[in-house]
Amino acid sequence: MGNRLGEFVEGLVKPAVVRLFQARGIDIHEVYPEVEVDRGTEGIEIDLLVVNDMEAVLVEVKSKLTLADVNEHLERLEKFKRMLPRYAGVRAMGAVAAMVIPKDAARYAYRKGLFVLGQTGETVSILNDAQFQPKTW
Repeated sequence: MGNRLGEFVEGLVKPAVVRLFQARGIDIHEVYPEVEVDRGTEGIEIDLLVVNDMEAVLVEVKSKLTLADVNEHLERLEKFKRMLPRYAGVRAMGAVAAMVIPKDAARYAYRKGLFVLGQTGETVSILNDAQFQPKTW
């Protein structure tokens, strides 16, 4: 059931990411769902990898976002360029998306430099304010 809910949330987020990040000045061309990398002793899984020629946003999608989810995504971002060296020259950013986002998790993700995507009405929006500056890896 939990995995199905996660798939549902990912289904809501995936079609919105291009529009959302383009509105923030990140001209996304490609969206890759469920990217898995295995390099023998180490690996990562990325729910949605959205990219253009010079930028990448790694989006972690959850039904309910927790502080642990944010920390795990930060670890994933630290590994990203090492695990996918073809993206070594891009400006990588992170985002978390969820149906339910407790205020403490949203604030924590924001302070750590992550975009926070959540449901607003019938659509998905970036919840960060206009002054937000994403951290880059």
